[in-house]
Order: sequence, then structure tokens, then C-alpha cells
Amino acid sequence: MRGTRARYCLLLPTFVLALGLSSAGLFGQETPPGYNTPIPDAILTPDQIQTRIGVLDFFDGIPTAETAARVYDNLDFMRGVETFLNGMPAASLEAIRRGVVDLGADEAHEVVIFDRLMDSNPIFLTGNTSTVYALSFLDLQRDGPTVVEIPPGAGPGTVNDAFFRFVVDMGAPGPDRGAGGKYLILPPDYEGDPPDGYYTARSTSWANWLILRGFLVDNRPDAAAAMWQEGLRVYPLSMASNPPEMDFISGSERVFNTVHANDFHFFEELHEVIDREPIAMLDPELRGLFSSIGIQKGVDFTPDERMRRLLSEAVAVGNATARSLMWYERDPTTFLYEGSYWKQGFLGGSYEYLRDDGMGGRNLDARVHFYYFATVNTPAMTMEVVGAGSQYAWGYLDQSGNYLDGGNTYKINLPSGLPTERFVSLVAYDPQTRSELQTGQPLPSKNTSRDDLVENADGSIDIYFGPVAPDGFEANWIQTLPGKGWFSLLRIYSPTQAWFDKTWRPGDIELLPGR
Repeated sequence: MRGTRARYCLLLPTFVLALGLSSAGLFGQETPPGYNTPIPDAILTPDQIQTRIGVLDFFDGIPTAETAARVYDNLDFMRGVETFLNGMPAASLEAIRRGVVDLGADEAHEVVIFDRLMDSNPIFLTGNTSTVYALSFLDLQRDGPTVVEIPPGAGPGTVNDAFFRFVVDMGAPGPDRGAGGKYLILPPDYEGDPPDGYYTARSTSWANWLILRGFLVDNRPDAAAAMWQEGLRVYPLSMASNPPEMDFISGSERVFNTVHANDFHFFEELHEVIDREPIAMLDPELRGLFSSIGIQKGVDFTPDERMRRLLSEAVAVGNATARSLMWYERDPTTFLYEGSYWKQGFLGGSYEYLRDDGMGGRNLDARVHFYYFATVNTPAMTMEVVGAGSQYAWGYLDQSGNYLDGGNTYKINLPSGLPTERFVSLVAYDPQTRSELQTGQPLPSKNTSRDDLVENADGSIDIYFGPVAPDGFEANWIQTLPGKGWFSLLRIYSPTQAWFDKTWRPGDIELLPGR
């Protein structure tokens, strides 16, 4: 005890000296009027501050009524912008659900199938023209645990929850590894042990999107369409002994919308999700953000005129933010190659959008970028799996960094030795709808397996984009429209090692002079 007290006495002067030096640095100024001691300038509020939202006035640190009103408008506006950016995954999946219901697919056994491929008629975020989609929505609150039986030979399939988060993969990247099998999707409130004989996954939400893909055979969709129609079964577990007859609804050549709103209606779409889904689907922080502008479970969303005005402005700025993140990238690590504008298909390399393995928290910009332009969240898109799944690259600027003008002619060179066990495709998209570009070509795309493309002498392939087909390369031409922009997605199906180690890389989008 005596030794401890002695050490304490020796340390005390040092502590007091350090405290004194610290205090001297902190309070080394004159005592301001109205105080008995020096006060750090850093904690005082001036009577007037010039800011980006205008002049803010205070009386002895107390905001004037006019300043408080201006600040509250800004606060509600900022939270509206953040709600748009952070609520986008939910609103996007909800828009797909509504579009599918509009086609008549309201029950789990009612499946929309693109039996003649996805053409440019539907508004559907960056859909592809080279696989046969089959999609359905599961309502686990209504139906309880739901069975999905997929046939052998299925391409990549995924289930996403109501916040567009990954639930389970099916087909080649799933646990059945392409052999087919029975999957059981459990609701968030499921209790007890699940039955044997299924690949089981639990969702956090009631609504879940099932999206499946089948590959072309002999460059035709018939076999894949038949595979789904003959082998896909979706039904509640409670009806396993007598499942309902499947109903396949063609989505090909149909006009319907699956894209969320970019105006005030966005908040109404988001409210429907929040009001329907269980509380535990989202963390309190995100729910608190949404409820700060009136979007809360069990509460009607009825903003007054002032709030509607602010939220309408907020969604406009949020929309501009999402578009700026796409076309004016400020993170150089998102580009695939040095000195090139090809961008990674899945920014950050994490399906959970974690930066630096979580050390940097959530990569918010990457999440906005993806959900504004794309659908389907699966870890398979981030994995380097040779010979399975698919890989993507965004092409949205030419070789000089300029956005793409449909009145010009561009060329993308695909070098020989394509890095695929299946095929490479390029699709042109509309920057407004982020859906397939609507031109005189119902399928605005080229597929190295399906299309009879003209090869160069060195075995490479030039794909042309422009309003007029170049002479001798009509088979390699994707039409664009003067007065409209466009962007493209390069897809590699069943990629080889050459894609991952970058020994093969596409040419930049080259603006051709004088065309």
C-alpha cells in the first residue's frame, strides 16, 4: 500500500502539469463578455453564419425562428435524399413485384417466363437478351414455407428478400450445382427444425423474388423454356401432397414496368414495403431514417404540402446523385483496367456492399450504383469461379471519357480467344430507363454464340454501335438513336481464367470519326 501511495505521489505532479498545459492550450485567450473564465472559440456559435442554405442568425447561440425554419427544411430535405438513396433496394424490388402482378402473376405458382427472350418492350433494369428468364414472387406471410423445385441443367438462379438482399442461390452456383433439387424458403417467423430433403434457406422478409435463368440450346430459347415449363414447380410446403398446377405467363413482347419511381411516388412505394414487412427486416437506424420523413410501419404516409414539396425536391436530387455516381466515377478502384473506362460489374467486390472487408463499413455509393441500374444480388457475382456463373463490365464512356451519344458511331473490339466456355454478349441500354434500348432492333444486343458475327483477320470481333450499320458489318451492328444516349453491359458467361487474370480484355468504346 505504501509503495502504491509513493508511486501515486510521484505521478501526481506530472498529471497536474499535463493538465495545466492542456488547459493553457484550450483556454489561452481572453475572457469573453458574459463569462467569468476563458471560453474556447470552437464551442461558441457566432451571431451570424453564412452557409450553403443561406445566412443563419442567432441570439447568444439561440437560432431565430427564421433560421430554425430554414434548418428544419434542410433537415427534412437531407433525410428525404438519404431515404431515396438508402431505400432504393426495397423500392426497386417492390417495383418488380408490382410489374409481375400486373402481368397476372400474383401467386407463387404463377411464373413469368421470357420464352422468346427479354426484348426491349418491358421496362426492366439491365435485363439480358441471351438467357430465358423465369421469375416469380413468394409471399411467405400468406403461404408459409415455400418449396421451389428446379430441374437439372438450370442456369444461375437466386432468391432475394424484400430489401434485395441475398437469400440463396440455385442452379449452377447453388448447392445443387446444376443437378436440380428441392429448395425450401422459410419465413422469418419459422420455428422448429425444417423437414429433411430440401436445400433450406431462411428469409428476413415476407416478399421474396425468385429469378431463374436458362441457357439457349442451338442458339434458341425453346429448350430452356421447356425446361422451366416441364421441370419448375413452386408451391407452399403445406400443399406438397397436392401442389397447384403451374401457370406460366409469357413476358416476351409484353409492355410492363418494373422500375421504381424517380418522383414523389418513390416514397409511396417504399412505404408499402415498410408497412407490409416485419420489423426485424431492417435495423432501427434505417427505420429511424425512414420514419423521420413519415414512412413507418402501421402509420399512414400522409405528408402535408410543405413536406411533399421538400420530398419532391429531395427525390430529384437523389435521382441526380445516383446518375452522377454512374457517369462521373470518383473512385478509381472501381475501374477494371488502368487507363480504361470499363467499370466493374459489382463495385467493391462485396454482395453485402462492405468496404475493405467491413473495415470501412457499408459502401453506400456502390450499393446505390448497383440498385439504380441493376437487379439480382448474389455472392456468385463477386466470386472468381472459373467455368461457372457470369461476370460483368459496365461500358458507359468512350475512350476519352465522354458519355455515349446515339448520333455517333462507336466500336468495341473483342480480341480473339474469348474468355468464356459459353459466350460473350453486349447489350445496349437506355440511360433514362436503364432498360434495353428501344430501336428498330427488338433485341438490342450481340451474342458471340447466337449471332453470325463477322470476324477480323486476327480472329477478333468488332461490335459497332450507331444510327446506321457500317458497310460489311451489318451483322455486328447494334442500333442507337440520334438525340439519345446509351450505355452497355459486357457479359461473360462461364468465364475462363483469362477474364479473371485480365490477360484478355475488351477494347475501349472507341468513337469513330466522321460517321
